Amino acid sequence: MRFRFENNVLDSDLRELTCAGVAVPLQPQVFDLLLYLVVQRTRVVSKDDLISQIWSDRIVSDSALNSRINAARKAIGDDGATQRLIKTIPRKGFRFVGDVLEEVAASPAPADTQLVPLRTAAERPGIAVLAFENMSGDHEQDYFGDGISEDILTALSKQRWFMVIARNSSFTYKGRAVHTRQIAEELGVRYIVEGSVRKAGNRVRITAQLNDAASGSHLWAERYDRELIDVFAVQDEITNAIAAAIEPQIHAAENFRADRKPPSSLDAWDLLMRALSHYWRVTRQDHEAARVLLERAIGIDPNYGQALSVLAANHMFGVHLGWAELAAVAPVAEAAALAAVRCDHEDAWAHAALGTVCFSTRRLADALSEFERALALNPNFSLAQGYYALALSYAGRSQESFAAAQRAIRLSPRDPSLAIYHGIAGYARFTERHYDEAIALAREAIRHRGDLTGAYRVLAVSAGMTGDGMLAEMALSELRRTQPGISLHWIATQLPWANDADREHYLEGFRRAGLR
Repeated sequence: MRFRFENNVLDSDLRELTCAGVAVPLQPQVFDLLLYLVVQRTRVVSKDDLISQIWSDRIVSDSALNSRINAARKAIGDDGATQRLIKTIPRKGFRFVGDVLEEVAASPAPADTQLVPLRTAAERPGIAVLAFENMSGDHEQDYFGDGISEDILTALSKQRWFMVIARNSSFTYKGRAVHTRQIAEELGVRYIVEGSVRKAGNRVRITAQLNDAASGSHLWAERYDRELIDVFAVQDEITNAIAAAIEPQIHAAENFRADRKPPSSLDAWDLLMRALSHYWRVTRQDHEAARVLLERAIGIDPNYGQALSVLAANHMFGVHLGWAELAAVAPVAEAAALAAVRCDHEDAWAHAALGTVCFSTRRLADALSEFERALALNPNFSLAQGYYALALSYAGRSQESFAAAQRAIRLSPRDPSLAIYHGIAGYARFTERHYDEAIALAREAIRHRGDLTGAYRVLAVSAGMTGDGMLAEMALSELRRTQPGISLHWIATQLPWANDADREHYLEGFRRAGLR
C-alpha cells in the first residue's frame, strides 16, 4: 500500500518515504514505527504496542522510544511542539492524526517471474529464556531461580543480535512439561535457554544450557557451584557468565547454518555470520575474507548496522596488526561506524566499532568514551572490554588496563578473542616494567593462538628488556612471520601512544630484541 498525507507518500512495499517526490532518508526502525502509526491511525498506540511491534518485546528506554518518535516527526515535517501529524496522548501513547489517502501500489510481478524473498537484516534469530527450575524442594526458593532467569533475559536483551522474547511470554511455561520444540514454535524462536537451581544450606548449584530447538541439540551447557555469602553477588556473577557465553555460541550455530547454504542464496544475515567466523580467527587471510563478506551484506542492506559495525572493527583491527594501511582504510571505517551508530545509537557494537576507529586515529579520549558507552549499554560485551583495556594501556593507564583485560577474560573464558585479551594484559604488565609477568601472559596468548601478532610483539619487547636473547630472537622471528612489514619506523608512527615515554620504552624493547 501507499499512504498519502500532506506532501508525503509512504510506500510500504518499496519501504520508502518521499516528500514532494524527493526520497527522505529514514532508518529502518523509524520507517517501521511511522508505518505502524499510520496503519493504526484509528486508535491510540500505546508504548507497549510499539515495543511489541517495533522492538520485538525487547527492553527499550523511554529516551530511545522518544528519539524514534522525534525522528519520525522530523521526517514528515512535524515536531514535538506542534504535533500536527503525530500526537502524544499523555499517559496513553501516540496517534497519527493526519488525513491519509490509501492507494494500492504498483501491480505485482507476473506469476511466472521467480522472486526469491530475502530475509531482512532485522529478522534476527529469536531466543527465549525459560524460568529456571527450582530443584531445592522448597517453593519459597522459587524467587532465586526466577531472578537468575530474569537477569539473563535482561542481559541478552542488551545484545542487539537477537530477538529476545519478553518474560511474560517465556515464563508462561513455568511448571509445565512442554517440549522445547513446541515452545520454540509457539514463541517463534530458534533458541531456548533453560536451567535449574538447587540450593542447599549456604551453597547453590546452577545449571544452564542453550538449546537449538530445530535440531533438538544442546549448543552449550555449564554448571556453576557457589557459596551464597552474598546472594545478589552470586546472582550477578552467574548471570554475566551465562549471558557472555551465549552470544558466541549462537554466532557459531548461525554460521553453521549459513555454511550449509549455497552462496547464491545467502542473505545479509548469513553473510554477516560467515564474516564473523572469519573475524574471530584473527588471521590476515580471514581478515580479508571477512571484509568481502561484510561488503556483500551491506550491498544487500546499506543500513545494516551490525554489518557496518563489524566492517569498521575489522578494518581497524587489520591496521593494529599491520595488515592494512591506516590512511587507506580509516575513512571507510569511520564512515561505517558512524552509519552504524545512526542506525541504532543504543547498539554496543556500533559504539565499540567507533571506538576502534578513534583509537587507531590517535583520538584516545574519544576512543575511551566510546568503549565506556558500549560497556554501559552491554556490561557483558567482552570484546568492548578488551578494546577498552587496549586503549587504556596506550593512554598510559596501565593498572586500569590490566584490570579491564582481566574482566574480559573472566567474562568469556571461551571467547574466540581470549588470546587477544591475554596479550593486552601482557602489554599492560610490560608498561609497568613487570617483564616476567608480561612474558607469561604473552606465552598464554600464544598457547591459545599461535599466530597472534600482538602477543609476539609483547614477547619480543619483554624478552629484549630482560636480556633473554634466545627468547627475543624466537619471538622476533615469529613476529616477522605474522607481520612481515614490522619495523621500528612502523611502530613509532602507527601505534597511538599518548605518552612519548611509553613509545620510547616499547621501541627500546624492540631494539634490544634485535629489530632494526
